[in-house]
Amino acid sequence: MNKEDFELTPRLKDELKERKASEADVKKVLKEYKDALVDPGESVGVIAAESIGEPGTQMTLNTFHFAGVAEMNVTMGLPRIIEILDGRKELSTPMMEIYLEKPHNHGKDILELTASVKETILSEVVSEFSINVADFCVEIKLDPDKMKKFNVTSTTVQNAISKIVKKITIKTKDHDIIVKTKEKDGNLNDLYRLKEKLKSIYIKGIKGVKQVLPVKRGEEYIIITAGSNLKDVLELDFVDKSRTVSNDIFEMAAVFGIEAARQLIIGEVYKVIENQGLNVDIRHIMLVADTMCNSGEVEGITRYGVVSKKSSVLAKASFETPIKHIVNSSLIGEVDLLTSVVENVMLNQPVPIGTGLPDLVTKVKK
Repeated sequence: MNKEDFELTPRLKDELKERKASEADVKKVLKEYKDALVDPGESVGVIAAESIGEPGTQMTLNTFHFAGVAEMNVTMGLPRIIEILDGRKELSTPMMEIYLEKPHNHGKDILELTASVKETILSEVVSEFSINVADFCVEIKLDPDKMKKFNVTSTTVQNAISKIVKKITIKTKDHDIIVKTKEKDGNLNDLYRLKEKLKSIYIKGIKGVKQVLPVKRGEEYIIITAGSNLKDVLELDFVDKSRTVSNDIFEMAAVFGIEAARQLIIGEVYKVIENQGLNVDIRHIMLVADTMCNSGEVEGITRYGVVSKKSSVLAKASFETPIKHIVNSSLIGEVDLLTSVVENVMLNQPVPIGTGLPDLVTKVKK
């Protein structure tokens, strides 16, 4: 290895060592690396904004639908990019990609595992709910085929009902469950409300996972879900914890930390851009992800997120609600040092980028 290679990043150096690169190769990599570095004073923010914004106008597709599964859509295109960059906590289509440990990733018990992950509610294993006015009770007719499919027994259903609904008595008769309220002065409205409450009772599976789909990707099987609950999924023993991901940035940050959230932002934005057949250098997306995550928490590029953290009063004022920022800053006597681009443009001064970056200092003779 040459003395020059100290300028390379540790990762590049390790890779060159692994590949047993010759002196000529190291020099070549060093030249490429130097050419790729940003010049001091380059306005990277403006270039990144332009590079993502301009192809963004070509985006069309809104959702992608998985064939064969109801309610299994994935938001794509511009709506997904806006969702990520705004830092929205409520996603329109939260989903997870669950990778499996051996031997399940080669298809062993894949259908049983998929069924065990899905959140099962009472209405999914019942063929009929009816109100018996004479006996003042709710009659539930269980569907044996659906119970077999979701691996649910009548005892599981009984336990789930008694855990959630209080002041009731439960009787079973073959595949029927009769739920009677203990309250003496109940009316028909209460009985109807009880019936509706019973429909949405959680029986088994991972809460929040509404739909599941086993998919073969390359040589292995993975489970794709509609709905996300990363924390509970990672506790399952057949799940590969090192590769399972959610498309919810805040959930990833909470479970794996801010670095994982940053990586997810880069990956998700790049995936959308790639699916649209557009070409954007990944460094622009990395800059946006760094801006969103550099405080240690995920912040959207909005006036409540990244913009609110700017030190410059004029920069804040240039991005919506100007009067509020100017009045608040004047009340506490805030000082703007005019170190960034926006505020200098507003005051018609040279901006501190490119040739405007160096200042000339001279001593004046008296």
